[in-house]
Parts: sequence; structure tokens; C-alpha cells
Amino acid sequence: MPNDKFAVVGTNIAEKATMIWNVADMLRGPFKPHEYGLVILPMTVVKRFHDCLLPTHDAVLETYEKDRHFAVKDGFLTKASGYQFYNTSKFTFDSLLTDPENIEANFRDYLAGFSANVQDVLSKFDFDTVIRRMVESNTLYLVIREFNSPKGYLGPDRITAVDCGYIFEDLVRRFSESFGEEAGAHFTSRDVVYLMTDLLLSDADLSRGGNVTVYENCTTSLIRVAVA
Repeated sequence: MPNDKFAVVGTNIAEKATMIWNVADMLRGPFKPHEYGLVILPMTVVKRFHDCLLPTHDAVLETYEKDRHFAVKDGFLTKASGYQFYNTSKFTFDSLLTDPENIEANFRDYLAGFSANVQDVLSKFDFDTVIRRMVESNTLYLVIREFNSPKGYLGPDRITAVDCGYIFEDLVRRFSESFGEEAGAHFTSRDVVYLMTDLLLSDADLSRGGNVTVYENCTTSLIRVAVA
């Protein structure tokens, strides 16, 4: 009997990941196929942060202006953003696209506006080098425009945190395949996840909830799974 949840979630994830990956069409030439992920992966992360923060963008800017004299402002800004991260830049993807002549400077200003925890994430991608290459190849504006289109929307009202993780995992898989690496080293198919969950709980008494303890061989540890 087919797993309806897998069919729905798996299809949505694959469709969104494919649409995002298709941004690579405009990278052909300046970037080799195995380099597409250098652009797409960090841009996906940035766009997720952007779409999460967009509804509270004005509130964060107001808080930043009001409290900028304080030595420690993080608490005020995270409260205004509604997340444990924020962005104090005046720019959004919409406003970035209104000034193509200054797209590099404005985009760097936008990235610099992120809180320190986001800066730490972005530093892992060596994104500064990638931005320079996009500027030199005149693809930065085009990439931002594509990620700002409806197909690039990653807001939490449509894409849950779990699904966003699956989308990113699928993009990593595609990137790995372009390197000729084993995709299975980076991606576990959703049907395998659901099958293993079904097997795990096949003999469990789910009527009273509680926890199921399993042995996780990769890390040689015991994992407690909550049963609703």
C-alpha cells in the first residue's frame, strides 16, 4: 500500500528542489556543472533566511534604529524578528533588484546585515569568492532575480523547516552527483525513511504513546523516538 504522506511530501520537495536547481541554467559558461552548487547552496540558505525575516523586516529596522546606542542589542533584535537571527540591512531581494547598477555593493550590504550566527553559517561557503565570480560574469543580478521569483520562495508559511531541510539535502545530492560522488553518502530517500520508521514501530504499542529506544549503528548510540 503506497505511503500517501511520502507521495505528497516527496513530490513537493523534488519539485521545489528542481525549480531551484534550474537556476543553474544561467550559470552555464562562467561556472562548470560541478560548480553550480557553489552558487545554489548558499543562495538557498540566504533566501530561506530572507523569506523567514521578511514579514518582520520593518520592525527589526525600527528596533535597530531605536536601540542602536545599546552595547548589546541582540535580544531586542531577535525579539523583533521572531527568530534567533535577524538582518539590519535596509535591503530586501525586491529592493536589490531595483538598482542593478549597484547590485554587488547592495547585496554585500544585505549580507553584512545578518546577525553573527548567520554570518558564521555563510562563512562556511566561502561565499565572498563566489560573489566576485558572479559579478565578473554578470550573473549576480540574474541569480538574485531568479531566487526572488515565485519558484524561489522559501517562506515558512509554505515550506516547513523539515521540508526545507529535505530540499537542501536534495540539492546537496544533485551537487554531489555532478562531482561523480556517491549520492547515498549525502541523501537518504524519503521512501527509505518512512519504511524504516514503519519497521521500527511495527511491533510497538502506540496506544499509550511514550518512547521507543533504538540503536543507531553509525554513531553507536541509543536514540529515543517519541511516539505521539
